[in-house]
Amino acid sequence: MNGKMRKEGGHKSVRRLPFLNFRPLLFCAVGLCLGIFICLRLRFGGLGLSDFLFCGALFFAALFPFSLRRAACLLLCVMIFAGLGYLVAHLYTVRYFSGREEGRYEVVGSVTEFTVYNGYTSVVLDGLEIGGTHAGGKLAVTVNSEDVRAGDRLRFTANVRRSDAPAGSGTYDFVEDVRYRASSVDAVKVGTSPNIFLRVNSALYDTLHGNMHEEEADLIFALLTGNSRGMDEGLLTSVRRGGIAHIFAVSGLHIGILYGAAILLCKFCGRWAALPALALATLYTAVCGFPVSAVRALLMCAAHALCKLLRRKGDLLNTLSLAAVVTLLIRPAEWLSAGFRLSFGACLGLALFADGLNRAFRRVHLPRIVASCLSASLSVQICTFPVLLDCFGYVSLSGILFNLVLIPILPAIYLGALLPSVFALIIPPAAHIFCAVPEGIASALLFVLAEADVALIATGVSLGAGAAVWMAACVALSGRFRMSLPVRIGACGLFCILLSAVLFLRNAVVTGCKVTVHETQDCVLALVRTPATSVLILDGSAGLDDCEEFLACNLPRAPDAVLVLAPETMRAVNSAAFLGTDTVYVMSSAPTGLHGQTVVYAEEVTLGGLTFRYEGAHKLVLFTEGTVVEFDLGVGAVLSADFSVEKGVGDLNFFLHRGIIKTL
Repeated sequence: MNGKMRKEGGHKSVRRLPFLNFRPLLFCAVGLCLGIFICLRLRFGGLGLSDFLFCGALFFAALFPFSLRRAACLLLCVMIFAGLGYLVAHLYTVRYFSGREEGRYEVVGSVTEFTVYNGYTSVVLDGLEIGGTHAGGKLAVTVNSEDVRAGDRLRFTANVRRSDAPAGSGTYDFVEDVRYRASSVDAVKVGTSPNIFLRVNSALYDTLHGNMHEEEADLIFALLTGNSRGMDEGLLTSVRRGGIAHIFAVSGLHIGILYGAAILLCKFCGRWAALPALALATLYTAVCGFPVSAVRALLMCAAHALCKLLRRKGDLLNTLSLAAVVTLLIRPAEWLSAGFRLSFGACLGLALFADGLNRAFRRVHLPRIVASCLSASLSVQICTFPVLLDCFGYVSLSGILFNLVLIPILPAIYLGALLPSVFALIIPPAAHIFCAVPEGIASALLFVLAEADVALIATGVSLGAGAAVWMAACVALSGRFRMSLPVRIGACGLFCILLSAVLFLRNAVVTGCKVTVHETQDCVLALVRTPATSVLILDGSAGLDDCEEFLACNLPRAPDAVLVLAPETMRAVNSAAFLGTDTVYVMSSAPTGLHGQTVVYAEEVTLGGLTFRYEGAHKLVLFTEGTVVEFDLGVGAVLSADFSVEKGVGDLNFFLHRGIIKTL
C-alpha cells in the first residue's frame, strides 16, 4: 500500500492514502447514471443483482481508508443524484408516452434530419402540429420526394402511429424523442423553419451534392455533419467493422480539432483565445444538430476555456463527469444510446490509461508520436469494446492499426474538407473549384476503405454482467487506483477468473435449452440453443440485416436451421439463404424466388431433441426439456403453455433445464 511518512511527537506514523481520490463530480455523475438506470430498468425490464456490481464495487473501494465524514459525503453525493436521475428519467418517460392517440391526421412539422434515397427522403420532423393541435416530440416519416431538406416545413395527411417502447430499434425512437411514425406520404412545403442552423445544414448538403459526385459528397457530408445515413451500406459496414466509424460521427476529435485550430489562430488574444474558439465550436455543433458526442466535447471545451480564463489546471475526470451530469439532466434517455456510452467511454479510457500507456511505450523507445497515438487508440478500445460487443456484436482488431495511422492525419483530412466546403458555401460561383479539394480527399478515403482488410477478434458473444466486471477491472487496475504491485497482480487475476466465469455462464449451453428473443421495429427473432443444436426463428418481415445483427450478438457461427413464421415468407426465406444455414423450414409451400436453397415444408420439425410444431401462420410451439414454449407473433392472446413468448417482449434471455424456466 502506498503511503507517506510523517513525524508526530518524535514518532513515525503512516498516513494512509485512499485507494481512490474523492471527486464529488465523479460520484455525482455515477449517482445520476444509477438513478436513470434504475428508473428505466424498472419501467422496461427487471433489475438484477449484477446491475449494481460496478457501482457497488466503486463505492466500496472509495470508502477506504474509512472515515465517517468521507462515507457521508460519498453517500450524500450518490443518493441525491440517484434520486435526481430517477426523477428526470421518470418525467422523460411520462412525457414520451403522452400526446396524441394513433389515427389519421393532418400533420405539419419542420425537418430536422433528412436522408435522401432514390425517389424518396426519410425525414424526422419537430415542432409538430397534429390535427391542428401542437404535439410534443418528433415524427419520423418517408416523403415521396428527393427535394426535402433540413429546415423545410411540411404538411401532409397520414395514418400516424405511436413509436414502440425502447426495445430493439425502438431505443432510437425513445432516445431521440421520436414519439410518432408514419408511412410514405406526399408532402407539401408550406414554409421554412426559423432555425438558421438547419438551413445552413441544408445549404451545405446541396452545395456538396451540386459540385461533387454523389458517393464522395455523401462521405464528406458525413465527415462534416455526422449524418452518415446517406452513405453506401457496404461502405458503412466496412467502416464500422474497421473500427473507424468515429470519423463519420461529429465527436471529440472533430470538436477538438476545430477548437484547437481556432485557439492557434487567435493566439494573439492570449488566454482569451479560448472564447472565440468556444463560440466557433458551439456554432458548428448547432449546425450538426447537437449530437451527444459533440455536446460532450463542447462541454469539455467550455470547461477547458474556463480553466484557461481562471488560470487553473483542469482534470479530465472532473471535466468528463461535469459533461455527463449536464447531458443526462437535459436528455436522460441518452443513457440508453450506444453513442453516449461510446463517446464517454472513449474519454474515460483516455483519462484512466493514456498517460500510463504512453510512459510505458516511451520506456521501450518508441517515437513520441507513435507512442502517443498507440496509447490513445488502446486506451479508447479498452473502455469501448464492451459497448461495441453488446450493441453491434463485434470488436475490431484492425481498428487499433487503422487509428494508429488515421488519428495523426485526421486534422489535415478534417480541416482540408471543412475549410473549402465553407468557402464553397459562402462563394457559390466558385463552389466547383473549392469542392475539388474535399472531393479529392473523399476519393482517397474511399480507395483506402475499399482496399482495407477488416479483421474481427470477437463476434457472437454477449457480455451481460461481464461488461460491469470489465469496467470495474478498468477502474481498479488503472493508475487512478492506488494499489501495491502484488495486490494489483492479484486483482487482475481475480477479475480474469470472474470475467471468464460470467462469459461462460452467459454464452455457453452445457445442458438444457437456452431461448433468446429480440424485437426490432419491423420483426421478431428468436434463437433456440442446446449443447448440440441452434435454431433461428424468424417472422416473415425479417430482413438480412436484422438477422445478421441479431446473430452477431448471440451466435459465433451459422445456425443449424431456420424456421420461418407468417403467411408471406419470401422475404424471410431469402434472408435466411444468406446466413450459411443448411435448411430453412416453413409451414406450407410458398414462392421463395430462390434456386439451390433447401426449403422444407413441414408442420412438425424435430432437430437434436427440439420438436417444433406450427400451430398457425404466426404461431409456433416448441417441446423440449419437459416444457412447452409457445412463440406467438400474431395479434391475440397466447394459448395455455408452461412458458410463452409474445410479440412486444423486447430483449429477453431464458434458460430451460429439466422443465424449469430461469431468466438470465
